[in-house]
Amino acid sequence: MPKTVLIVDDDRMMRSFLATILGEEGYAVEQAGDGAQAMESLSRSEIDLVVTDLRMPGLSGLDLMREGRKVRPDARWILVTAFGSIGNAVDAMKAGASDYLTKPFRDPEELRHVVRRVLREAEAETRIALLSEELGRRFPPVETIFLGKGMEEVHRLVREVAPTTTTVLITGNSGTGKELVARVLHALSPRREKSFVAVQCAALAETLLETELFGHERGAFTGAVGARKGRFELADGGTIFLDEIGDISPAVQVKLLRVLQERSFERVGGTRSVTVDVRVVAATHRELKAEVAAGRFREDLYYRLNVFPVELPPLSGRRDAIVPLAEYFARKFSAAFGKTIDGFSADAKDALFRYPWPGNIRELQNVVERAVILASREIALAHLKLDLPPERGHPGEGALRVNEREIIRKVLDDVGGNRKQAAAVLGISLRTLQYRIKEYGL
Repeated sequence: MPKTVLIVDDDRMMRSFLATILGEEGYAVEQAGDGAQAMESLSRSEIDLVVTDLRMPGLSGLDLMREGRKVRPDARWILVTAFGSIGNAVDAMKAGASDYLTKPFRDPEELRHVVRRVLREAEAETRIALLSEELGRRFPPVETIFLGKGMEEVHRLVREVAPTTTTVLITGNSGTGKELVARVLHALSPRREKSFVAVQCAALAETLLETELFGHERGAFTGAVGARKGRFELADGGTIFLDEIGDISPAVQVKLLRVLQERSFERVGGTRSVTVDVRVVAATHRELKAEVAAGRFREDLYYRLNVFPVELPPLSGRRDAIVPLAEYFARKFSAAFGKTIDGFSADAKDALFRYPWPGNIRELQNVVERAVILASREIALAHLKLDLPPERGHPGEGALRVNEREIIRKVLDDVGGNRKQAAAVLGISLRTLQYRIKEYGL
């Protein structure tokens, strides 16, 4: 069903011009000559996007947006303003507009591009909300998966690549949540109504993995009493997630390369080619470039997989997310175990922050699960059972380090990420600042 765009402008020729451009793009277009007509359209029609002139007699574009959002809170708004009035457009952005355009337009493609992007972002946000509800029954909510400054870029990349068919390679240490990110990617894609099929490649021997991926024909080996579809066939139309792809054998690598190149393969023991339409998302904790250099991984397969790389930071690089994640797990396990947990004590939070988390989020989840079992109301340091590194200096240093991190982050934001300026503001050397940035995962 096409998206519906409402064009509001008191200039009939401009209104008709915009309607023609967007109508040719396949949108359902409605028009209004002033704010009152626009409010009528918003009241009676399912409007997805409003493109309105900012300066109109009667109700201005900004006032129209404020009133219109009460009627259609989910509709997006693009404000159109004369080149010399950009300040008004900035005010509109602060008031909730998705974007603005200046007229006269340099090129109709400018309008097309902004409309496509705004509607795509709106659809992505809707899917994220639905996904949060769906995953919340079994997995952390989407906003929890991407908690922390260190995951903002990952979240952006996932939203960008999700609508495409591009092969994605997710890298990161074990326990960083690679499968969860892959599930989000699938759920935000046009394939979300089809299957998401996960294969743990490292858990299967070579012969079993080949059969698991590609299936087998009757009589292919002892015990093969009937033909069986593999995971690629089961994922047809959807997404297949190949976890720990760096652990597969050379023989399976060859067959996988052909699937990526031709989207076809033969079942084990078969001669008939099977063609599939599958989006491939792979993951590994290994450094595949090093595996290629060592001769353990095919270079051509590496390049086929590494079309769109997404690297997940370790939990130690997401220090600002550790306590919120721990609190999420505490709520989850206290509900599961029928217990009432009020949270973490101050020294427990300090310990969570200082601990290096070599096992990443998986380790954090296990630690919190055990702590919930041991605690009665509040989770104390003793309940965590953490082998903490020696404290440097005063026992309150952990809290001070949290403050230091936030101060550095704020200064970096204020100077637009310019490290030299930030070091000058903080009164420390550039080298010290760079060390702190790396240490705190900023």
